Amino acid sequence: MNAVIRPLRSSRPQGPLVGAVRVPGDKSISHRALMFGALAVGETRIYGLLEGEDVLCTAAAMRALGAEISQGADGVWRVAGRGVGGLIEPGNVLDMGNSGTAARLLAGIIATHDIFAVMTGDGSLRTRPMKRVTDPLAQSGARFWSREGGRLPLAIKGARDPLPIEYELPVASAQVKSAILLAGLNAPGETLVREPAATRDHSENMLRHFGAVVDVERVGLGRVIRLQGQPELRAADVRVPADPSSAAFPMVAALLVPGSRIVLEHVGLNELRTGLFTCLREMGALIEVVSPRLEGGEEVGDLVVTAGVLRAVDVPAERAPSMIDEYPVLAVAAACAEGVSRFRGLHELRVKESDRLSATAALLAANGVKVEIEGDDLIVHGVAGGPPGGGLVATHMDHRLAMSALVLGLGSQRPVAVDDGSFIETSFPGFVALMNGLGAAIS
Repeated sequence: MNAVIRPLRSSRPQGPLVGAVRVPGDKSISHRALMFGALAVGETRIYGLLEGEDVLCTAAAMRALGAEISQGADGVWRVAGRGVGGLIEPGNVLDMGNSGTAARLLAGIIATHDIFAVMTGDGSLRTRPMKRVTDPLAQSGARFWSREGGRLPLAIKGARDPLPIEYELPVASAQVKSAILLAGLNAPGETLVREPAATRDHSENMLRHFGAVVDVERVGLGRVIRLQGQPELRAADVRVPADPSSAAFPMVAALLVPGSRIVLEHVGLNELRTGLFTCLREMGALIEVVSPRLEGGEEVGDLVVTAGVLRAVDVPAERAPSMIDEYPVLAVAAACAEGVSRFRGLHELRVKESDRLSATAALLAANGVKVEIEGDDLIVHGVAGGPPGGGLVATHMDHRLAMSALVLGLGSQRPVAVDDGSFIETSFPGFVALMNGLGAAIS
């Protein structure tokens, strides 16, 4: 995949960004809908599934494990599941594309099925650590073989008689938590996860939606999650909200281009995913929620975003789990704000699609923004009116870095270029067309 390199460039548009759009479906929820549907009894219908490359890889992997998955002429995806414990051994290697979420969650599912499977991914995914997942999953009785450092390709022999896991996360991670909970589905008794800070809870919400018993107890800043093993999951329709991580890019763009006013429709508003919105409001951004509602256990609403003057912000470390994917585009907003912003406690950014902490700093520095890294903190010196721009950004096969750089170009004095935008399709198919439809200048 992504064999064709696609350089892109953005520049200040002639006028404001205006219009109403719906960004693609939530990637986290889309992965889980396919996986949980495959583990349920009956047919699950999925509306608004993100049809990016990562999610299509998940669909292919679940087919290889025995689920029947198809898309109808109406655009609705249908998953005929095999039930908990009913997956079959795949006949070939499972290609997870660029998605760490899919690879780590699927490792949890396979760990407690008595099958053998091998996972790989693209060049970016094969550099990312998996031991943070395989170490706790080994408690179930599963065995793992990988490259040095726990990197893909990863071979898994699931446990014949799986054991429930009790695990305390050393670092807050929704992916690790979810992998352990999914392993617990096919293990007897109670699986228990302690997290030091609350992370996105799409797995817990969707497990309940499909009929599992999941209890959550708040303990300080963290939570204790308990799952009752070996439930019979029942097919349940899923309506995927627009991805708040994808909505972040047109949102910040609208805040940076004078006179802009856009509406982002049907955006997921899960409180554990909206740290960026909180930060932007603290910076003075005008973001209004219209028609809030609840669908499939998830809060959604329409967002009205109006351009204005942004001020620097100091983001506490405990907010990181609720916006871990949005720091690059928040850094872009900070680069165009008045004053010096500081984002604290960003260690987790070092193990994303790229070392996003260093890569984000390099993105800004290449475009004339003064930026520093102190430990795990990122410090951005804003340039009111927009930074110089004019740089070429190395994206490191990271879709969010590519989109963040292109948003920066909309607010900079000179155009900003990226070496490769092809990976944007993994999470935001049609990004350039959607942005240009609002009035952006990306080519």
